[in-house]
Amino acid sequence: MSKTETVETKLPVGQRELIIFTLSDSSGETASHVAQAALVQFPPGFASIYRLPQVRSCQQISTLVREIATGNSLIAYTLVLPEYRESLEQEAKKHGVPTLDILGPLISRISGLTNSNPLSQPGRLHTLDETYFRRMEAVNFAVRYDDGKNPDGLSQADIILTGLSRTSKTPNCMYLAQHYGLKSANVPIVPGVDPPKALFNVQARKIIGLTIDPHLLHNLRTSRAQVIGMPADTQYADLDEIKSEVQYARRIFRELKCHMIDVSAKAIEETSSEIFLYLRQ
Repeated sequence: MSKTETVETKLPVGQRELIIFTLSDSSGETASHVAQAALVQFPPGFASIYRLPQVRSCQQISTLVREIATGNSLIAYTLVLPEYRESLEQEAKKHGVPTLDILGPLISRISGLTNSNPLSQPGRLHTLDETYFRRMEAVNFAVRYDDGKNPDGLSQADIILTGLSRTSKTPNCMYLAQHYGLKSANVPIVPGVDPPKALFNVQARKIIGLTIDPHLLHNLRTSRAQVIGMPADTQYADLDEIKSEVQYARRIFRELKCHMIDVSAKAIEETSSEIFLYLRQ
């Protein structure tokens, strides 16, 4: 039994910490991610998550439930096999342990809407299928065409991100590759240096200009300059220079007639999701 997330806190007198056990017949990552996403909506420290992966028998389930029943517990599970789900619910009811089926209702709903039976095969999320290899190819593409390298290959990209330094071009390209299988390239905007001509030969719809609030970019660059040992008065982190750069980048975006996304205070996941939705329009 391995503890994956623990948050220490001072609980009110008489209140016991809730222990969320994520039970799975595969890796257990899905249930753990869902549980963690739920916990961040509450003040920290009132619950811990323990991952219980690779369940392989109803007997194992019975043993785990008996062990779990001694505390203030919740079982959140992603069991694909129906017999495992039934066994868990029976044992949990017997010992008074609350449960939450994260995957079962969605599988049943999809089955009903598609009039098809689920495969009931644990671990299929991590199967090395065509989707996996397409994503790995996209990751390799993002590395090959990172930071303006090999501009002649831009026409092969599904999406091209362009913007100033520290606007999260590379992280977004990698995320789009890993999660959406998109071949993503990025081209930096550098004042005084003309963007590659190949960028202007690509369909405008395939280009995303990443813009950012100058003050936020100033903070990011100041921190970056300190990390790499640049002088405190470097032009790279000068606020007035940054404001000028932001205006220059927006002028380039208008020339490209591309879609712009403001990445100010946005997580990589948010920006990439917005890009993906834009491409699907």
